[in-house]
Amino acid sequence: MPSVSVILPCYNAARTLEETLESLARQSLSDFEVIAVDDGSKDNTGLMLERWSKRDPRFRYIKQAHSGVIYASNVGMLECRAPYIARTDADDISHPQRLEKQVAFLEENPDIAVVSSLVKAFPEKDVGGGFQVYIEWLNSLVGDEDIKREIFVESPLPNPSVMFRREWLLKMGGYKENDGFPEDYDLYLRMHLAGANFAKIPEVLFEWREHPDRITHTDSRYSLKNFLHAKAHYLAKGPLKDRDAVIIWGAGMMGRRLSKWLMREGVPIVAFVDIDPKKIGNTRRGKPIIAVDALKELWGSYQTPALLASVGARGARLLIRERLNDLGYIEGQDWWAAA
Repeated sequence: MPSVSVILPCYNAARTLEETLESLARQSLSDFEVIAVDDGSKDNTGLMLERWSKRDPRFRYIKQAHSGVIYASNVGMLECRAPYIARTDADDISHPQRLEKQVAFLEENPDIAVVSSLVKAFPEKDVGGGFQVYIEWLNSLVGDEDIKREIFVESPLPNPSVMFRREWLLKMGGYKENDGFPEDYDLYLRMHLAGANFAKIPEVLFEWREHPDRITHTDSRYSLKNFLHAKAHYLAKGPLKDRDAVIIWGAGMMGRRLSKWLMREGVPIVAFVDIDPKKIGNTRRGKPIIAVDALKELWGSYQTPALLASVGARGARLLIRERLNDLGYIEGQDWWAAA
């Protein structure tokens, strides 16, 4: 019985797969198995996986008709035998101590359901400014409290870098095809609502390859629309459930888009807050746009109000957090960041 199983879904990955497999073969923890699922590749992916499986019995190879990354990942999950299940992609690189340190962390922290690590994007020439900002944000969230505080901002765990407790992944039913949501973000939001705890090892143990054909660039599942839809769905099922009033801080593009999905989920939006004097006094989706100074009075008109900070401008979240803290609102109880 291996200590850890690694799920590796592959589709037309021959260009980068060898480097990924070599990074796994070099792991300092040698007691692992790799469940590589060839999802109907049309290039040499299958031949490469077959060759590795014959050379090293720790690499197991499954071939299937093309069904997509969700189905391929779940096929791999059901074949895993170890108490811990890691995830990786066929174009990324795991540092030699990744598996060893993640297993040790889960052994030492039985309350943690999922552990990731800090990540580095490569190759440097292909890493754009937006992706680097996202990496910096990811790497700023290490502990469970930090990760949960910003889980409705974006997916706080780089999916190919994580290691799950087997029982948690099986309990959640693995990845799901849920209304076109990004499958990894959907899984972490479901886990969050189910009470899971998250963490990262505070060192770079994983390199995330950026390239134009990365699935997040080519699959509509990872569009802004679907991220917003997923956020709204799980906000409505979680922190906004049974609220009699929800206020959106941000009457701009992000707040407008998020509010559309929230209203479709039946969330009772009563007003927007903004600092732009040109917006204050107007309406958004038929609801008033008020100044920050009017927030307290409106808040007191309801029994169970909540606020979402939904401003996309860089640095805005920190300023909103400081203002709400000064006003006595508690993050994670009275309000949540959602952009």
